Amino acid sequence: MKKGLFVNGAERQAGKNYPLYHPHTDEKLADIAESSKRDMDEAISSAEKAFKNMKALTSRERADILFQSATLLDKRKQEAADIISKEACKPMKSARNEVNRTVQTLRFSAEEAKRLNGEYLSLDAAEGGEGRDAFTIHEPLGVIGAITPFNFPLNLTTHKVGPAVAAGNTVVIKPAEQTPLSSLLLADIFTQAGLPAGAIAVIPGDGPALGEVMINDERVKKISFTGSPEVGRLIKSQAGLKRVTLELGSNAAMYVDQSCANELENIVDKAVAGAFMYNGQVCLSTQRIYVHEELFDLFKQSFVEKTKKVKFGDPSEEDTMVSSLITKKSQQRVLDWIDEAKKGGANVLTGGQSNRNGVLPTVLTNVDRREKISCNEVFGPVVLINKVNDANDAIDNINDSRFGLNAGLFSNNLQQAMKMAHQLEVGQVLINDVPTLRFDHMPYGGVKDSGYGREGVKYAIDEMTELKMISINYER
Repeated sequence: MKKGLFVNGAERQAGKNYPLYHPHTDEKLADIAESSKRDMDEAISSAEKAFKNMKALTSRERADILFQSATLLDKRKQEAADIISKEACKPMKSARNEVNRTVQTLRFSAEEAKRLNGEYLSLDAAEGGEGRDAFTIHEPLGVIGAITPFNFPLNLTTHKVGPAVAAGNTVVIKPAEQTPLSSLLLADIFTQAGLPAGAIAVIPGDGPALGEVMINDERVKKISFTGSPEVGRLIKSQAGLKRVTLELGSNAAMYVDQSCANELENIVDKAVAGAFMYNGQVCLSTQRIYVHEELFDLFKQSFVEKTKKVKFGDPSEEDTMVSSLITKKSQQRVLDWIDEAKKGGANVLTGGQSNRNGVLPTVLTNVDRREKISCNEVFGPVVLINKVNDANDAIDNINDSRFGLNAGLFSNNLQQAMKMAHQLEVGQVLINDVPTLRFDHMPYGGVKDSGYGREGVKYAIDEMTELKMISINYER
């Protein structure tokens, strides 16, 4: 099977291709277009021309396109789940969940397209402002450049495309090299739903080369990137006056305090799912768990017992929770970090070994906070559980990180929970939930090295529009 690039409303083949393989089985899935810089330039030109048509659409027309896209995807959800499961090596249950969330993200985008309202300003509040009314409107920026990751190849792409369309922008997608098929499916669905030709493009291929074209082209008004902090920092330094949203790394932490003894098993169930869902290849994966000393031994024992029941296997099988990592390079890195932590005094309670192209679900304790497995983003099925003295000790451990995306805390002490929520240095605090939680309409983004700007449909739209004020002098 050959898959091309998507430009000006249709897919076409490229001059060169690269092979795409299934990360678990090593089966060849397709030959993918190795797009050139010229292809990217053409896509941007096509998107710029289509912007006039997009801007002219009414909010109702944009909403109708988004609602119709959601309907079409819902009809093709098993096809979409199969694509995600194969190219991203995502367990089928998780793949179906991603498709369902994508349908919801499209519907949220459609609803927000109809709510893109400004506000009335009382200019007579200022001296000399008498006899004037004023109001604000939101206008689309133009061409949006979307650089998307492998781990949620459909929903995280839609988190860029949906708000862009809702606001009246056009969008050029540079998907991760491993997961272009989901983006091509999305472009096909949007086109069938009535999106003007050229308003969406998908340009697979080499990230640095194609991304450079996006960043340097003045016709691209905004870059929305999800990926590593190192690449995000580079994009921000080179983007000039372009708008930029960066969704970067994390090593999400959670705390369980001594008031939770009666709910411990339920908390452990949630924490195991949060740590190992999709092989831990989730920005919000529960990577660090801090437990009050009174509950530490019980929590640790239960967590290890439940982890041993987590199934590693082929992602196409319904009961698989953990499978191969996205690349062999990722597998080796995770194994190396585990070995480094062991040499530093950490104890491996279960796992820590390779299987196929993956790593078995791994639990460590007594991990020094300077170890890579603690202070960096693992992006694998690994979690550490450390003992803390109290809430203040937990805050100190959680905040001792260059990342700050999500944090979860479990407590029946409301005063303590609220105090912690204000002191934790993260973008979102989830009380009585694991940090591996995101709803598609909530504001989403981090502090420190975790990001810049916010996603979540309504909040992404704000960053994809220009605010304009219009004043009327009715007493001239």
